[in-house]
Amino acid sequence: MPQWCRLRQGMTKIMAVKTHNSSPPFVSHQDVEKEDLGGGISRQILGYGPDLMAVKVWFESGSVGDVHSHPHSQVTYVESGRFEIEIDGEKRIMEGGDSTYIASGLLHGAKCLDAGVVLDMFNPVREDFLSEGN
Repeated sequence: MPQWCRLRQGMTKIMAVKTHNSSPPFVSHQDVEKEDLGGGISRQILGYGPDLMAVKVWFESGSVGDVHSHPHSQVTYVESGRFEIEIDGEKRIMEGGDSTYIASGLLHGAKCLDAGVVLDMFNPVREDFLSEGN
């Protein structure tokens, strides 16, 4: 049986149940709750496994992802909108179609200039995101 599912006691069929090891192999955005993080930012955790995680993040104009760091490497794809993104002290304006690579441990953050959406990919999985109620 794949890591992403387990048998529920008393069930006559196998039912996929999200565990912290990985998501189901197919994840429909319609089935995943969008989390309000406050400050005009919300996110949706999409597919993930031990070594990779995809997270869709919505930003309202003017919202700020504070400068921070983490041990995960990160690629961010700007789906829409315009952002001032800071990585390791350098700032750039990024818009739909642009992307970034953020090495493990680098300080980074973003200010949303025009409402938009980014897709963040992390290696390894962000266990801290999963333990926050997912």
